Amino acid sequence: MNGERGDEKGLPAGEAIAVVGLSCRLPQAADPESFWRLLRAGTDAITEVPEGRWSSATPTGRTRRGGFLDHVDRFDAGFFRISPREATAMDPQQRLTLELGWEALEDAGIVPTDLAAGGRVGVFMGAIWDDYVTLFHRSATEAGEHTLTGLSRSIIANRLSYALGLRGPSMVVDTGQSSSLVAVHLACQSLRRGEAELALVGGVNLNLVAESTVTTEEFGALSPDGRCFTFDARANGYVRGEGGGMVILKPLAAALADGDRVYCVVRGSALNNDGPSTAMTVPTTAGQEDVLRRACADAAVHPSDVQYVELHGTGTKVGDPVEAAALGAVLGAAREPGSPLPVGSAKTNVGHLEAGAGIVGLIKTALAIEHRELPPSLNFERPNPDIPLDALNLRVQSDLGPWPDDLRPLIAGVSSFGMGGTNCHVVLGESPVRAGTAGESESESESDQGSTPVLPWLVSGRTEAGLRAQAERLRSFLEAEPGLRPVDVAYSLATTRAALEYRAVVASDGAESARAALAAVSAGQPSASVARGTVARGGLSAFLFSGQGSQRLGMGRELAGVFPVFAAALDAVC
Repeated sequence: MNGERGDEKGLPAGEAIAVVGLSCRLPQAADPESFWRLLRAGTDAITEVPEGRWSSATPTGRTRRGGFLDHVDRFDAGFFRISPREATAMDPQQRLTLELGWEALEDAGIVPTDLAAGGRVGVFMGAIWDDYVTLFHRSATEAGEHTLTGLSRSIIANRLSYALGLRGPSMVVDTGQSSSLVAVHLACQSLRRGEAELALVGGVNLNLVAESTVTTEEFGALSPDGRCFTFDARANGYVRGEGGGMVILKPLAAALADGDRVYCVVRGSALNNDGPSTAMTVPTTAGQEDVLRRACADAAVHPSDVQYVELHGTGTKVGDPVEAAALGAVLGAAREPGSPLPVGSAKTNVGHLEAGAGIVGLIKTALAIEHRELPPSLNFERPNPDIPLDALNLRVQSDLGPWPDDLRPLIAGVSSFGMGGTNCHVVLGESPVRAGTAGESESESESDQGSTPVLPWLVSGRTEAGLRAQAERLRSFLEAEPGLRPVDVAYSLATTRAALEYRAVVASDGAESARAALAAVSAGQPSASVARGTVARGGLSAFLFSGQGSQRLGMGRELAGVFPVFAAALDAVC
């Protein structure tokens, strides 16, 4: 089966979907780069609930740990042309989705403001909680004109489509904890059918009130220790996390033709439900085996080719053994004895993002493929006695390390399961064109030439404060990445960023001079290397007819009657 429908790397011909952009907002990780550093370092972001987050005390002390975002109440409404009154009525999950969408598009090298010009761009979001509705009713605030849209879960996706002028499918998916990975599956189908040419796909989850945590605790899902012990003998539940993530998906053929950076490729996916079980929320090995086999078949991948699986891995006493048994039966059994399949779970780092858990696992795996390293899964000391890892031919990736076979195509699976039995598995693979292989000799020859031309670096913001913040962010980025080529920075700023109203142009002949000029922009100080200006909103034009006695009534009538080009131009001006 491997390679029957694809190219020399076995990619399904005409069906593979490229991941060309990433964004995330996670505990102690505001972007994919910081998330990768967190993963690679083998640390977690689990803390006590932030002071003032929950206005009511929780019945027990053990529910007060989780993965939380800082300043979840802050939002730059003006950036998205939203009034303060409407922003106050909006569920913060809507606000977070707007931010994630903008950042993911920029990461993909797509100017967000250009998408309204046309094309079918879809939005697929996973979300399950309505904490903000609870806050609204608790506050006894009277309903207003923005209340309905502000509190409706469907608007989480629709808001992004409206803000960017996107005309493709737009939906919120709720299949429980598998929601965001199911959104990926649906988005890939939409792209393959031609309903969408580009898709923004993600999931969000915010723990705004104590009630949703108490409900989860009463269900019996939370760990009393405030840790997720995936596949470990201490497994006793999970710890909740919050935040969100988004990916930009595009048909692989189009991404390669456009020269896009491809983090990884969605080779295939599958979706099913457990059906009958001992209880509605008890998973079944048969259901998970089926979804694994179907995903491999859809991806034209033999189970033995899978080199890593990002687990659903909640660390529950019932769920972990079921997931391990299914993986062993389908993937472990297909491997050579004594060559166990590495597995891990990001829930040990940032908590269980529930509706957003699947997209977090996908982003982690995409970064692992991009960096060609497997980060450690935390909190594992000895296996759950109901998980015979050796017999299943599995092993927990407890240390930072290489892929099992870097010489073979990197292929990984990502699993996500809803508590109602909706299972999703996605098969990811590396791009057929590895980043950095093209153009290396060109860049080397350019650097050998010595001198760097003076280049314009463009920075903009909706407001003066926004412009300064962007300048400071770029300056900090240059300090953290000293090896960047100035021409690449200039090109990216000019072609992959929206040109907003408040603008600055930094004339730079290298990173050092650019940092100094950007510091001046950030501080609002003058600099000989900086030109500043603002653009009138809407680009309005005015025409002045000077008079001076040379005009008469109807003077252009004869000309318009004889020359259609003049008549059309005059009509356009009028």
